[in-house]
Amino acid sequence: MWAETIRASGKRFPDRPALVAEEGWAVSFAHFDRLTDEVAVGLARRGVSHGEVVALLVPSSVDYLVLYGALAKLGAITAGVSSRLPASERAVLVNDVAEADRAIATGAMAEGMGMDTDVIEAWVADGPDSVCADLRVENEAPARLPSDGDRPVAVVFTSGTTGVPKGATFTDQILADIAVVDTGNGWGEGGPITSNTQMAHIGVMGKIPAQFAVGTTLHVIDKWSATAVLEAVSRYRMPAVGGVAPQIALMLRHPDFDQYDFSSVKLVVTGGAPSPPDVIEEAQQRFGADWTQRYACTEGGGIGTFTWIDAPMEEMLYTVGRPRPGIKVEVRDPDSDQAVPDGTVGEVCFQSPTVMAGYWRDPVATAEALRGGWLHTGDQGWIDDTGCLRLVGRRGEGFHRGGYVVFPVEAEKVLAWHPKVAGVCMVPRPDEVMGAVGVAVVIPSDPADPPTLEELRTFGQQHIADYKLPEHLRLTDAFPLTPMSKIDRGALEAAET
Repeated sequence: MWAETIRASGKRFPDRPALVAEEGWAVSFAHFDRLTDEVAVGLARRGVSHGEVVALLVPSSVDYLVLYGALAKLGAITAGVSSRLPASERAVLVNDVAEADRAIATGAMAEGMGMDTDVIEAWVADGPDSVCADLRVENEAPARLPSDGDRPVAVVFTSGTTGVPKGATFTDQILADIAVVDTGNGWGEGGPITSNTQMAHIGVMGKIPAQFAVGTTLHVIDKWSATAVLEAVSRYRMPAVGGVAPQIALMLRHPDFDQYDFSSVKLVVTGGAPSPPDVIEEAQQRFGADWTQRYACTEGGGIGTFTWIDAPMEEMLYTVGRPRPGIKVEVRDPDSDQAVPDGTVGEVCFQSPTVMAGYWRDPVATAEALRGGWLHTGDQGWIDDTGCLRLVGRRGEGFHRGGYVVFPVEAEKVLAWHPKVAGVCMVPRPDEVMGAVGVAVVIPSDPADPPTLEELRTFGQQHIADYKLPEHLRLTDAFPLTPMSKIDRGALEAAET
């Protein structure tokens, strides 16, 4: 699907920019098709063959996507590795998780890894003519592959917040299904967008075929910054702003935010964890746009639930909405694996054509994650009386305080409304009497006038039960983030033990 979409988009939108580098130079759809052909031939001459797993250790760039497309045209399997990971973690993904046959790597990303595989050296281009220049064989193209929906195309690594990352495997057919669910499999309706994640993320690896199909122009950003995104949105008149909640919050706090022209923006789209209510309201007001919250996971192909732009405020602020068309969501008891009644907390499970084929070379983990024909996400949540999904955190994030299970997200949702709170994350602290109690880690709105624990508890008691509220307070100026730009709860919790 990916390889054929590259060819089709090159014919449908030959002169339209497919990719725009941070420096401003562009590669058209027709040029991208030709580049991926030439690079595919060059890689084949260096030994890359059908069915091989190739670890892609290249910063998020035009080159990364050209290499991904070229490997797809050869029938090789791309295992993209984030440049944000340290060398030791990259080595684990390449050697132990993907068991890669070879790697394509820039010098900086190959350094210190001790890879067991053959390495093809790559560079990041400084212009359209130098994209993968040393790997190209000009004016040649590989033989077209026979149609095979079961052919693995990509291995996308999970975030690994609860252990060693796994490799979610996506076939040609699953990528086609992602395109159908995400865009309706239409052609020609795409506009300019920014890349808000590393290229190795499911948001790119899984969705770039669909974006090519609709003719989207992707403005490539290697190291995300609020400045880079705001400037691109304003300069290129983008219709939507996207990112995870911390990224949206950083944009809103940019000192020059009000100097940019956002009159083109019609929609703010967030994914990942639920967004704090104050961020939702502020984003709507300051961008002058509608808002939608999307919830998904890597294993689900980046497709799950969403909130309608005209949804009631209660739904928008406190839920992650309803299943997207073609997706089934069920909340199941983590012990019996049976569906629980609405209003009961359990594990969020998906049935969808966009769900991964399995974890790469890990049949035991695959059987556990896909048991009973449902993808078990590891997220905890419940279905409310309107049919919307409400998340309470990852399985294992809830902690026992006395005779109650406390889910930190419930307190965070409430405390985020406090005027002195710019950001909040609650983690457990061991307690000899209660077993564990909550600690609110807070970024104050005004460091000179931070909230007190008493103020937070008094405020919170108006909305949720007393036992769900924090019993300690720790102030900070920033949260540690994972490579996926999610709050690193593990790092915060470790500080309490």
